[in-house]
Amino acid sequence: MELYPGLFFYQGFLAAAGQRSLWQECASLVSGPVPMYVPTARGGSKMSVGMLCLGRHWNAQTYGYEDRRSDFDGLAVPPVPASFAELARAAASRAGYTIEPDLCILNRYDAESRMGVHQDKDERPETIASGVPIVSVSIGDTARFVIGGFTRKDRPAPIMLRSGDVIVMGGASRLRFHGVTRILTGTAPAGTGPGRFNLTFRQW
Repeated sequence: MELYPGLFFYQGFLAAAGQRSLWQECASLVSGPVPMYVPTARGGSKMSVGMLCLGRHWNAQTYGYEDRRSDFDGLAVPPVPASFAELARAAASRAGYTIEPDLCILNRYDAESRMGVHQDKDERPETIASGVPIVSVSIGDTARFVIGGFTRKDRPAPIMLRSGDVIVMGGASRLRFHGVTRILTGTAPAGTGPGRFNLTFRQW
């Protein structure tokens, strides 16, 4: 369904088998040779999610993208798996968009994890201006996700993101504020969890 102009919410976009497969791929990546880590944000505070960037690394100090994790261990960034990129393209296409997902931010949430309300605006200005979407895929435990307007003063509305759900946020809604306020532990389907993986695909 289209929640706002340009913002689409697809419940159960991934069937159970696809959810289990994607969970295993994510679990393998975050424990691989370039492992997940917990970023330190500007100001020195630790984020509450584990993060692994694919394709390009998002630097939590500079809010820019780079080829190596210069804010952590200097390791080269792993590529976006072909199966991940195809998932992002399929979701974007269903919403009437095209995307070449050259980066994916893979976040791991546990019971205490949150993501403050923010805009995704660190991509190239021309990419944002053209309305290329962000594709967000949820696997594992349910998250309480909030979507606001275009300023922090706009009151956000909550929706529950369950395993297999997808948000496509582009066009007129590309810069809406959004965040995660709660993880509902124990809600992950069999073969996923505990916890939640969120894959956010972007075109730099």
